[in-house]
Amino acid sequence: MKQLGNLALVCANRSDVLLQIQRGTVCFSIGMGTQMETISLAWDDDEKITALVRELNFGRYQNTENGGYTYD
Repeated sequence: MKQLGNLALVCANRSDVLLQIQRGTVCFSIGMGTQMETISLAWDDDEKITALVRELNFGRYQNTENGGYTYD
């Protein structure tokens, strides 16, 4: 639960990300059209949310120069 705020802050600064929280589930979508990827996590799963924040900042989903994310 502690990492949910960190995820919200990271997502708020990104135009290519949609973050929804409903009924104990965090739904995270990144990309557009056929390249959109969606991930669902429990809202209190700090370990997985921390890993997602890390990917957004430094890994697979980090911003590239053209404003999108890296596709692996």
